[in-house]
Amino acid sequence: MKNIPGLFDLTGRVAIVTGGAGLLGAEFCQTLIEAGAITIIADIDGIAADKLADSLNERFRTQKSELRAVSSQVDISSKSSVQELFQFAFDQFKQLDILVNAAALDPKVDPRSLSKPGEADADRPLASKFEDYPLGQWQRALDVNLTGVFLCCQAAGKLMAAQGAGVIINISSIYGMVGPDQRIYQTKDNPEIYKPAYYSTTKAGILGLTRYLAAYYAGTDIRVNALTPGGVFKDHDQGFIQAYSSRAVLGRMAEKSEMNGALLFLASDASRYMTGGNLVVDGGWTAW
Repeated sequence: MKNIPGLFDLTGRVAIVTGGAGLLGAEFCQTLIEAGAITIIADIDGIAADKLADSLNERFRTQKSELRAVSSQVDISSKSSVQELFQFAFDQFKQLDILVNAAALDPKVDPRSLSKPGEADADRPLASKFEDYPLGQWQRALDVNLTGVFLCCQAAGKLMAAQGAGVIINISSIYGMVGPDQRIYQTKDNPEIYKPAYYSTTKAGILGLTRYLAAYYAGTDIRVNALTPGGVFKDHDQGFIQAYSSRAVLGRMAEKSEMNGALLFLASDASRYMTGGNLVVDGGWTAW
């Protein structure tokens, strides 16, 4: 039995975080590195991933000057891009111990995320009613939020099965558990703002995929769990903050750092008897 600090020690382990330069992804990368893991920051924004890797290496450089963070540009909706990422991880480190699937499209966090280069009116999908929601945007969101996670789990599963162990953490959302309260998105000036249907659909799918994979790897040391955050503050307007906070038992939105403890728990030996689970960190949103 390891001592308590030892349960959370990730020294010698290698992790990949998709969406690693994002709001929560960057926090997860820092947490894994601080716990001792070498971490590959995988993001569609390669420049942002490079900058984060440089910053984390400067902060956590060891006495041996070993790099703790490595960046890699990836489009998780592309099978070939995903395969290149995991081949890179194996070529560089000969192992993969932890995969965190944090990459996802969410127009509330980034209204531009659903638009392809050259497309106009990037904010329109956020304002579209369900009856009028663009099919192309729906399909693109499924490609990233669900198929992308499927592809990454496939690639990680091959490496982890070959080495006999591994941890996969899929990031879901409270909207994968309950329906969005659309009233908190609507204001007097913008009465037709809606959380899109794809978000609940894909995040619920993440929970189903998590349970499927946990059962699929039964009898092995490959564990698969989900982490479900509540609303995390990112420069939201005061009206939204007040509306959201009124629905949370703790009466506020989460700070981005408040998911780190749960992430480390799931990634480490502290949760070694946990698989197929969903760790909810939502300030009580789903407890009502």
